Amino acid sequence: MNKSLVVGNWKMNCGLEEAITLAKEISKALNELKGVEIVLCPPYPYLFAVKNEIENSSIRLGSQNLYWEEKGAFTGEISVTMISEICEYVIIGHSERRQIFGETDEIVNKKLSSAIRFGISPILCVGENLVQRENGEAASVVSRQIEAGLDGIQSPDGLAVAYEPIWAIGTGIPATPEIVSEVMGGTITKTLNKLYGEERTAQIPLLYGGSVSGQNIESFAALDCINGALVGGASLRSNEFSDIASITSRVKTSG
Repeated sequence: MNKSLVVGNWKMNCGLEEAITLAKEISKALNELKGVEIVLCPPYPYLFAVKNEIENSSIRLGSQNLYWEEKGAFTGEISVTMISEICEYVIIGHSERRQIFGETDEIVNKKLSSAIRFGISPILCVGENLVQRENGEAASVVSRQIEAGLDGIQSPDGLAVAYEPIWAIGTGIPATPEIVSEVMGGTITKTLNKLYGEERTAQIPLLYGGSVSGQNIESFAALDCINGALVGGASLRSNEFSDIASITSRVKTSG
């Protein structure tokens, strides 16, 4: 059965001392939390500092990205082997990577394949923009992203899939539970079932992302098709992120 997972994506935020303090506060608040795995994804320069703060806790460390090659003349990139030495998780295919940095489905597939090959649990991000939703293309866009991202991957070990509707990211306007159910319980689950069968799909955590907050997480966590959240802005506030994780744990363990 899918495990519950709450991931904090700090994006390009925090100074070094802020990152250390944030990791320390979250670790202290959530170390004893049961029923949900917590992952922190700080910026690259702070991975080791955050790792030191969470070393003796139940909190896991994740990367916001990776490059699929093991080494080479790729100035400015961080290789999969470098990430595999310190991180258990990696976010792949986030809409900001796709939109701002031009990552294609082919690039996402290379990163996913590489992460799985080196034992890193990938969090595949998918989601439609507002125009695609208004044109009735949400299902086809999300299905294509999943199929292309996972092309040729026979055993999706450690995989989680995060649905992040682009029109909801950072806007303060989350998707409704009805839309989330339609996409996550419908399109995403059906696509994964087609690729891997129901038994294997049942082991893949499905996360919601897009203006997740302490105020709305309960309505999402209560949905059977959701196993947790990929949290952006709210993950920079230790109290709110702790609330999101605690509410997710309470809802999922009480069900």
